[in-house]
Amino acid sequence: MSSSLETPLSPRGRTVVLLTCCLSVVVAGLDTTIANVALPSIQKALHAPVSGLQWVVDAYTLVIACLLMFSGSVADRFGRRRVFQVGLGLFSFGSLLCGLAPSLGALVTFRALQAVGGAMLNPVAMSIIATTFADPKERVRAVGTWGAVAGLGGACGPVVGGLLVSGLGWRSIFWVNVPIGALAIYLTRRFVPESRAARGRRFDPLGQLLVVTFLGPVTAAVIEGPRHGWSSPFIVALFVLAAVSVLGLVVVERRRSEPLVDLRFFRGPAFSGAAVIAVFALMTVGGFLFLNTLYLQDVRGYSALHAGLLTIPMAAAGAACATISGRIVAARGPRLAFVLAGLLLVAGTGLLAGAGRETGVWYLVLAYLLFGAGFGLVGTPMTNTALSGMPRDQAGVAGAIASTCRQTGGAMGVAVCGSIVAGGSAGFVSASHAAWTVLAGCGAATVLFGLISTGRWVRAHAERSGRQLSTVADS
Repeated sequence: MSSSLETPLSPRGRTVVLLTCCLSVVVAGLDTTIANVALPSIQKALHAPVSGLQWVVDAYTLVIACLLMFSGSVADRFGRRRVFQVGLGLFSFGSLLCGLAPSLGALVTFRALQAVGGAMLNPVAMSIIATTFADPKERVRAVGTWGAVAGLGGACGPVVGGLLVSGLGWRSIFWVNVPIGALAIYLTRRFVPESRAARGRRFDPLGQLLVVTFLGPVTAAVIEGPRHGWSSPFIVALFVLAAVSVLGLVVVERRRSEPLVDLRFFRGPAFSGAAVIAVFALMTVGGFLFLNTLYLQDVRGYSALHAGLLTIPMAAAGAACATISGRIVAARGPRLAFVLAGLLLVAGTGLLAGAGRETGVWYLVLAYLLFGAGFGLVGTPMTNTALSGMPRDQAGVAGAIASTCRQTGGAMGVAVCGSIVAGGSAGFVSASHAAWTVLAGCGAATVLFGLISTGRWVRAHAERSGRQLSTVADS
C-alpha cells in the first residue's frame, strides 16, 4: 500500500520530524514503566488493593493493545499528522487528569483515556518516519534512532519515576507528560507534513469489537479471580465471553477481504512463533516491573528513588544488549539471540525467585543485569522473525499485530503475577516466589519457541508464505 506525502521536506525538516516522533515515543515509553515505581505511593494515597494496582498498569497497556491495529488504519485513511496530533492531545489530557485523580476508579478511567491517545503515537509515528524518509539508508538510520529513543524512554522510566515520586509525589509522574506532549503537538503542527495511504484500509468494527471482548474479559478474569473466586459465575462468564470472542474473531476475519487481524499471517510458523514469543517475553517484563517495585519498596523499605536507582543495571544491560542483538541477528540469524535471551530471562527471574527480606544488594544487581540483558536481546529477533518473508506492503499490518501481542503479554504478566501475590496467604515474599517461577517458565518458553520458529523448514515456509501474500495483495 503506497503512501503520499503532500509536502517534500529538506534534510533539516526531516530531522525535526524525527525529533517530534522521538518526543512522542519518549512519553509513551516512559509511561509504560514509570507508573510502576509509583505503585506503592498510589496504594497508600488511594487505599488501593493489589488488584487495583494491577488495573492502574493494565488499564493503560490493555487499551493500547486493543487499539494499536485500529489506530494505524485510521491514520492511513484520515491523515497521519492529524491522527498523531489527536493522539498527543488525548495522551496529554489523560495524563493531566491522572495527576488530578481523586480516587482509584478515576485514576484507572483516566489511564484508559491516556492509553487511547497512546495507541495513536507509536504506530503512527512509525508511519510518519517511513513516509518522510524515502531513501532506504536514511530510513534505516531514522528507524534505528527512533527505536533507540523508545528503548531509552522505557529504560529511564524507573529512575525518572523514582526522582519524581521522591521529590514531588506520585501525581507528578503523570504531569511531566503534559509539557512534553504540548511541545510535540506544536512541532507536529508546525513541521510535520500531512500524509496518508493512497488507498485506506476499510474499517472492521466487528473485528475491533471482538478484539476488545477477548482481551478485556480474559485480563479482568485473571486480575479479579483471587477476589471473586475462580469458580464464581462472574469469573466463569468472563472466560466464556473471551472464548466466544476468539471463535467469533476467527470466523469473522476469515470472511473479510481487509480484516483487522489478518489470520493468514498465523499460518506461517515463523510469524506465529514470534507472536507467541512476544507474549511470553513481555509477560516476564510486565511481571518483573510489577513484582520488583512492590518488593523493593514494600518488603525492603527502599524509597521510590532508591528503588529506581537499583534498576539502572537492568536498563544499562538492556540498552547494551539491544545493540549486540542486532549484530547477532545480522551475522547468525535470530536463533542464537532467542536462545541467549530466554536463558538470561530464566536466570534473572530464577535468582529473584530466591530473594527474601535480607538478600544482598549484589545478588539483586546480578539478577537485574541478567534480566536486562535477556530483555535487550529478545526484541530484534522477535521483529526479524515476525517480518521474515513478509512483503513490504504487508509489513505494517504484521508489525501492528506483533506489537499487539507484546502489549498483551505485558498486561498478562501484570495480571498473572498480581493474582498470584493477591491470592497468597503466607505473605508477599512467599507468594512472589511462585510468581517469579512462573516468569522463569515464560523465559524457558522463549527458548523453546525461539528454536521452533527459526528452523530451516520454518524459514522456507516463511519465504513461500511471503510470496503467496504478495501475490494476493497484487491481485
